[in-house]
Amino acid sequence: MLQAVLFDLDGTLLDTAVDFTTVLNHMLSERGQALQDYAAVRQRVSDGARTVVQLGFHQQDDLAGLLDEFLDRYLKQVSVSTTLFPGMTDVLNHIEERGLRWGIVTNKPLRFTTPLLAAMQLTERCSTVICPDHVTHKKPHPEPIYLACKEIDCLPVNTIYIGDHQRDIDAGRNANMRTVACRYGYISAADNLDSWGANYIVDTATDLIPLITQLHQS
Repeated sequence: MLQAVLFDLDGTLLDTAVDFTTVLNHMLSERGQALQDYAAVRQRVSDGARTVVQLGFHQQDDLAGLLDEFLDRYLKQVSVSTTLFPGMTDVLNHIEERGLRWGIVTNKPLRFTTPLLAAMQLTERCSTVICPDHVTHKKPHPEPIYLACKEIDCLPVNTIYIGDHQRDIDAGRNANMRTVACRYGYISAADNLDSWGANYIVDTATDLIPLITQLHQS
């Protein structure tokens, strides 16, 4: 029986791409370079900030310096336009109403995750938050998943992991956990979710509600 739900953060629980786009375009504008649209940035957020910076600045010599600047700027406006994905409020309410626990396993560093969750008023609601700072190996290694399960006192077999990237599904599978792939997330045209090996695929966040109900009752 399902006892807990774990989420990836960017592209699964929260839509952070607008803030990433804003920061990148401010930097590009200041340097007189072509701006990037939201759709292009959205497809790269799940691959990390370095990939977002490379989208705008390509392989410039000072890429490391540009990345540092990007991260510093992002930290200052980490939650200006970020929102829960449509329907996710109902999903979290549904999880809590059924007496289940939920948490976050993300590759987003702790220094960004902590203020972001606080601003979204999620800190007190989630039972665990695992970032790369807490482990030796990040996703797709199963270590973060195992640590999250330990913190919420729940076996992986009684937990599901929900994500929008191949490594999310790999991490869950590596931990012998059922997984859910999200088509509504930061999916690129090249992504074939059917090939990821997820146990379930959802088109919208709202689709998680009947799935969670089914798994909790079985």
